[in-house]
Amino acid sequence: MQKTSSKYTIGGFILGILVRILLIFVTLVAGKYSLSIGSIIQFHIDMPVNYVLDFAPILILTAVGYYVDKNFAIKLIEIEDIRNREIKKEKRIFRFVEQLREGEMHTDFDLKDKSDELVNSLVKLSHELQATQKIDAERKKEDAQRSWVTEGVAMFGEILRNYNDNIEELSYQVISNLVKYMNINQAGFYVVKENKNNDKYFELSAQYAYGRKKFCDQKLEWGEGLVGACALEQKTIFLTEVSENYITISSGLGEAKPRSVLIIPLMTEEIHGVIEMASFKVFEPFEIEFVERIAESTASTLSNLKINLQTAELLKDSQKQAEKMGLQEDLLRKNMKTLRDTQVKAAKQSEEFMSFTNSVNHTMIRAEYNTQGKLLYANTKFLDKLEYTSNSEVEGEDISKFINEKDKEWFSPIWSRLVAGGKHFEGAMKHITKSGKEVWVIATYVSVRNYHGSTEKILFLGIDTTEQKKQSLDYKGQIDALNRSSIKLEFSLNGRILDFNERYLKFIGFQEMELTEKSIFSIISLHEVEKFKKTWTKIVSGTPFEGRIKQISKEGTAKWLYGTFTAVHDMYDEIAKIIFIGHNITAQVHIEEENRRQTNQLKIQEEKLRKSEIELSNKLQKTRNEVVSQFKEIEIVKLLNEKTLAGALDAIVSIDQFGSIEFFNDAAVELWEKPRQEILGRPVEILLPEKYASEENYMGNYFKVSNNILLGTRTEVFIINQRGEKVPVLITLSEARVDEAYRLTAFVQNIEVELF
Repeated sequence: MQKTSSKYTIGGFILGILVRILLIFVTLVAGKYSLSIGSIIQFHIDMPVNYVLDFAPILILTAVGYYVDKNFAIKLIEIEDIRNREIKKEKRIFRFVEQLREGEMHTDFDLKDKSDELVNSLVKLSHELQATQKIDAERKKEDAQRSWVTEGVAMFGEILRNYNDNIEELSYQVISNLVKYMNINQAGFYVVKENKNNDKYFELSAQYAYGRKKFCDQKLEWGEGLVGACALEQKTIFLTEVSENYITISSGLGEAKPRSVLIIPLMTEEIHGVIEMASFKVFEPFEIEFVERIAESTASTLSNLKINLQTAELLKDSQKQAEKMGLQEDLLRKNMKTLRDTQVKAAKQSEEFMSFTNSVNHTMIRAEYNTQGKLLYANTKFLDKLEYTSNSEVEGEDISKFINEKDKEWFSPIWSRLVAGGKHFEGAMKHITKSGKEVWVIATYVSVRNYHGSTEKILFLGIDTTEQKKQSLDYKGQIDALNRSSIKLEFSLNGRILDFNERYLKFIGFQEMELTEKSIFSIISLHEVEKFKKTWTKIVSGTPFEGRIKQISKEGTAKWLYGTFTAVHDMYDEIAKIIFIGHNITAQVHIEEENRRQTNQLKIQEEKLRKSEIELSNKLQKTRNEVVSQFKEIEIVKLLNEKTLAGALDAIVSIDQFGSIEFFNDAAVELWEKPRQEILGRPVEILLPEKYASEENYMGNYFKVSNNILLGTRTEVFIINQRGEKVPVLITLSEARVDEAYRLTAFVQNIEVELF
């Protein structure tokens, strides 16, 4: 800086000397003096003013050189400031891009210049990456929860199959494995029992890490406490605010009350028991649904176990009465005919009931709603069940029109969750027909997403269970009988089939006459016959057998039974025949196989997802590198353009779509006599005050956003300088627009004539 200043100052000094020498030379030549030192001295003696004139050019030109050096130094400082700001901005952009490349998606960029397209694009990219990362995390969480539930259901299905012959052992295995699998602190398993007066009560049949203060006697009366309330209401109770004297969790480090308590009923058509769980953590919704699924399977197993125990008791009583049965054989034959007639009638009623149930299960009610709850489409089953004739009657109607008033309150938050893309809903609901009748439906509501991942519509699928509800009272006696009865077969000692009930006929698919000609060995799967012959030898010798048997139906399909083979003794205590009591577990076996298939499929999908994530990461890295390269090229072009325009002789001023000054070159600084630092980023009114707008040809009336009057033309107007004086200028306006970005530029030429 000092070298440059000295250069122009010294240059001015030397130029002043040369100018004075040239003037003296011209004066001497033009006058009467000769070119000699003496003449120069005489020239100064004759005109003493020449002594002053000798120093005047030197002083003037030296001062001019010093002024030029000073202004040049100021401009260099301004250029250096601009360069430093751009370097800092480039470093901040590069550091922001590096943070994105390293996975720091939550990094915020300091957006000082809101008009910078590059910075805005980076911030938008950061927000999009954050949203993608959040969606991916939520999807992984949901996948992990589904995998956890699937594995848990399979594990407890195996437990229920392995321990279905003893209530105490079954309850202990279920409750202990629940505590371990869910990583909670303690739990209890209550079983419903009856006393001699047929009064029901709850007995604590199993506990795991369980310490009670309120109920310590292992027995609860019907309706007592939260366990009793859960049984009466027949629905799950979930507490997050637990009183101090309800349950205390004990450990080696002391005692403390739990944060949440979950109480689930074990029920089919009736209550079989209650599971009570306590934990220091709050149960998640998917964990509650998981426990409810386990409770449903456990209740079914308990129901079958009770039936088997009752059947075993009946068989035991039957063996004790074998002698009496021999004496009453004639009476029994007569009663058998009556019994068979009754069985045929019951089987016919059962067939009608099962036919109805199967038709309902295979008939789906379907409708689609938008996210505002307006019906978009309904199938024929929907219209028929709700008494409408065509889609035109229901399209555009709100979902509240079809839902029972009592269901709307609890269904509202579920609908909000579905619209937000949350977990699907499954459960029983009452719908209202056109005439106001109630229709019971097993409903499923599912969010349907579009390719953006947001909820596009809500799909409703339902199964009409109205008739089951209406007929439940009429068929209660029959349902109780069906629940307590099982598939029954009678065999001779050589395995020939002697007798069977209607349930088995439907199960195996043969006609009655076809089945009487077969033996146990002809209906068992071929590859299990040799193994079963050894088992049969033990059975006919008096050893009971309980287990699972694979049989082949008439259609050649594999079906599964689970039950007990028991030898029946005659009046002489000799084995007369073999009786099999069991139930169909084919669907359960298929569910197990499907669960295994889904688990394998889930693992394959997880591997594909992992590969996709790696590929996405590589593409993102490549994109980041390209963006960094483009940023550098853009910055170079931008700096070149700004430096070129900064040195232009005409004043150049640019404003954006908001009327803020974006560019102000050196000639503009000189014309308006205002420093650039005070102008950039400020409203254009700071250069062109509105108070002069009433005057004709005022530049402020034309240099406005979207004012296209002077575009592309050169027009004479005036401006007001720092001293309040009018300055005539020629202006040319140029407009540029890229997407949402806008810039209006004025090229201003000073045409003021100075008089000397």
